[in-house]
Amino acid sequence: MAKFLFTMLLANDLGLPTRMVPIARALVDRGHDVAVFNPAPAPSKLIAEAGLQNLPMPSRPMPAPVMDLAQVGSAWDVEEFFAALYLDEEATRGETAVYVDVIRDYDPDVVVDSFGLLTCLAARVVAVPLVTVLQGNIHPASDGFLWWKKDRPARLPSAAAVINKVAAEYGSAPVERCADLLAGDLSLIVGTPETDPLPATAVVAYIGPIVWQRGNATLPDWVAALGRDKSLIWVYSGNPRYAGVPTPCDSIVVIRAAITALGDAPVQVVLTTGYQDVPEEFGILPSNFHHAPYLPGRAMAERCDLMVHHGGHSSVITGLSAGTPAVIIPTITERESNARRLAALGAGEIVLPVDGADGEKHIDVAEFSAKVHRVLNDPGYFSSARRVAESMRKFGGAQEAAELIERFASGKA
Repeated sequence: MAKFLFTMLLANDLGLPTRMVPIARALVDRGHDVAVFNPAPAPSKLIAEAGLQNLPMPSRPMPAPVMDLAQVGSAWDVEEFFAALYLDEEATRGETAVYVDVIRDYDPDVVVDSFGLLTCLAARVVAVPLVTVLQGNIHPASDGFLWWKKDRPARLPSAAAVINKVAAEYGSAPVERCADLLAGDLSLIVGTPETDPLPATAVVAYIGPIVWQRGNATLPDWVAALGRDKSLIWVYSGNPRYAGVPTPCDSIVVIRAAITALGDAPVQVVLTTGYQDVPEEFGILPSNFHHAPYLPGRAMAERCDLMVHHGGHSSVITGLSAGTPAVIIPTITERESNARRLAALGAGEIVLPVDGADGEKHIDVAEFSAKVHRVLNDPGYFSSARRVAESMRKFGGAQEAAELIERFASGKA
């Protein structure tokens, strides 16, 4: 049996753990040794729910992040996204050293990573084979996050010089772009060629949708008690606040929009926040709102009539795999990319927020309300979502990913 270490970009969000935990669980069930490294609070709860080992932070201190969240929110592609995170040389050097320690201490046969640039670099430094699990717009062969625009800037920011300087200190070869590190020795794409298109020249394997849910997980009785005489809308905000002050990545705008447009309307609303607290500013929720920190994603997507969310790739895939349409308020360009792919498939609508002078994102509530009612009342959206769900069933998801990773580890890939 092989020994696998699952890593990812560290963030207090469930998007990346949601795609990685099912694969890790499948490998455990096949008899392999598996550990995950993501000590952030919300991901830790999901990892524990799956019964997986979550490695602690090593003794070496993790440096405080130095990042430009405005650039994260407006990044043209993954290269500019990483430039917003890793231009500070000392922080990048210190964070890389932590990941090198984690990999050396656990000593895996294979590192399986999602979107973790420095964990990919650390795997290269330690000379451990690397499998990457990505969405299409993060793969280095993609057209980026703003793929529908024609005026791509000739020179975009890149942290390649910093990454290469740190890599050289370990005797590791340089890369032309940071994104090149994400390709891995094996690259798996969550989604399908329809949801996550890449050029035919991209060396990848599509594995279809991955949605985490325990095999025996069910929705609580209070969800069933809501009845079916009114439309049920599932509002998923993700992390409402990433800091004590407004940031361009916050998804609190999703909750605000839902409360303003749907509060006391003739619909039922289930609000989940991915193990995050609802910000105190909202006080008591409207009488037709029902909050839970976390609910089983696949079951909730199948039960609701409409999803409202921030455009995270895992949220998009969860809804599409259940054949449920969405209205999306994308809070960063990466999420807008996902949202536009969904809308292009006819499975939902987008409401674009704007940045206010107060640092908060705002939307046109009338537009949001109209699009919610349009999607609920036009069967074409449901038909499109169901068609995509049916096409996704041709792929094996987490089990197929586990099979491919297992074969790679045994040298049979």
